[in-house]
Amino acid sequence: MLSVQKVRQQIQRNWVVQSFCRHESVCSHLLAFFSLRTAKEFYFNDKFVTGESRFEKILIANRGDVACRVIATCRRLGIKTVAVYSVADAGSRFVHMADEAVCLGPAPVAMSYLSMDAIINAVKITGAQAVHPGYGFLSENSVFAKKLEDNGIAFLGPNSRVIRTMGDKIASKRIATKAGVNCIPGYDGVVNDLGEAVRIANTIGFPIMMKASAGGGGKGMRIAWDEKGIIEGYQLSRREAIANFGDNRMLLERFMDKSRHIEIQVLCDKYGNAIHLNERECSIQRRNQKIIEEAPSVFLDSNTRRAMCEQAVNLARAVGYDSVGTVEFLVDEKRNFYFIEMNTRLQVEHAVTECITGIDIVHQMIRIGKGHKLLYKQEDVPIDGWGIECRVYAEDPYIAFGQPSSGRLTSCIEPLHIDGVRCDSGTMEGSEISSFYDSMICKLITFGDNRQEALDTMIRALDSFVIRGVTSNIPLLRNILTEKRFISGSMTTSYLSETYPEGFRRNMLSKQEVSRLVAVGASVSVKAALRNRTLVPGDTGLVVLNLVQASNVPLSVHLIFVFFVLLVGSSKVLLTSS
Repeated sequence: MLSVQKVRQQIQRNWVVQSFCRHESVCSHLLAFFSLRTAKEFYFNDKFVTGESRFEKILIANRGDVACRVIATCRRLGIKTVAVYSVADAGSRFVHMADEAVCLGPAPVAMSYLSMDAIINAVKITGAQAVHPGYGFLSENSVFAKKLEDNGIAFLGPNSRVIRTMGDKIASKRIATKAGVNCIPGYDGVVNDLGEAVRIANTIGFPIMMKASAGGGGKGMRIAWDEKGIIEGYQLSRREAIANFGDNRMLLERFMDKSRHIEIQVLCDKYGNAIHLNERECSIQRRNQKIIEEAPSVFLDSNTRRAMCEQAVNLARAVGYDSVGTVEFLVDEKRNFYFIEMNTRLQVEHAVTECITGIDIVHQMIRIGKGHKLLYKQEDVPIDGWGIECRVYAEDPYIAFGQPSSGRLTSCIEPLHIDGVRCDSGTMEGSEISSFYDSMICKLITFGDNRQEALDTMIRALDSFVIRGVTSNIPLLRNILTEKRFISGSMTTSYLSETYPEGFRRNMLSKQEVSRLVAVGASVSVKAALRNRTLVPGDTGLVVLNLVQASNVPLSVHLIFVFFVLLVGSSKVLLTSS
């Protein structure tokens, strides 16, 4: 077994990393991606043909953590990279990591990361042969993909026709139905006005989910529990859809309460080959956005997993998919599953799939984009261990489970000293968390031989993560990981509202935790009170602490040899004394 230190030394001797690291913190960041697995290389199952053709230079049309993630794989492969950035991101980590960097314009995304002409101009200036769109921004924009195709530039994602088709929730649902994929009961046509929406909703039956046909990321979505909810929410959803996607078409379908969000990762090439990389459990969400993901799902049995994966691959084949993609399902308590949508891009949570399969998903996207065939058969894809991801955001978890917080990271120490930890981040000490963009600080990933091992490592990693200068959501993440429903695997997409009906609050301690804290405090007080006494081994005494009793907690403390035996309420606690 290789120790972490030995793997680090091997990576540090690698000329690919050394020759391109222009900054000590950047070198440390690259090492973080490739020095985390102790028993084997992290990408132990990443297949390619030695000497196969590669792109010489790739431009990443994104920012933050995903730009750093793509650059890391390119560095491992010896591919040069180009970063594009806004004025607000000029000092960001991904800009320092890239071999070249081109400023797109001012901070607003419409003038920078969504400016197709500026990005294509940067490709031409730098001589990049391909563009990786990351996730968000232009990653699922069929017009952008088509413009790149027309300019002879490889788009590292599916072809523009597939993006356009699967990005339309109405069209994708029709294709899924034709391919034999289970779909949520609903209306797959265009809803023309409020009156029609009310009539359709009454036909389907409440509750109803209203979705923007071109939407994603939770935008343009509302739940209506009755006819009044349709009347109040329909126009709001339409306005939100037109503002975010330029398309106000709405989709109505039955809202599945008490369901899980489970997605299947697919991998397809340009020759009709398609496989799945198993599932991810993504049910812990706030405002329809995921905050904790894991792979595999604790809920699926082998038959359900097989059926979901088969339907996902069948859908990918039906639409002519030719890259990395994700098919999302809702799964009810009886393990009935229903198609939601297909994301035609790299997912934020792809790392947990890499943990259990050993496949570098970004590398395979690049290979497929270059025109290479998949080298995998389905039986080559394992479920090896367990991976968990926590999205660490700069936000206040005590306000609506996460109100964005902006400012400078005056201190940021990632817990990379812990075995089984991976940090995919776009920040470093001194980074500015801007109000212009997503407030993510880091995707904290842990892995182990089983779920409990991965959970234990994640708890330790969260406790060790140092963040100062901005408020983070670590208290919420930490609390979820030790909550009994989560530990048992009994979660749905309503988990947060059900577990914290009054919102997340400070000092939410269980009775057992209160007892332990009282016990420790009482023992410390007793030790202080007894320092001037000479105790004979075996001496037993009852000590009453008025300070603790003032909190209405019945308490007695007994000292026996080097042990404190405490009765806190109805609980007995044993502590050792130094």
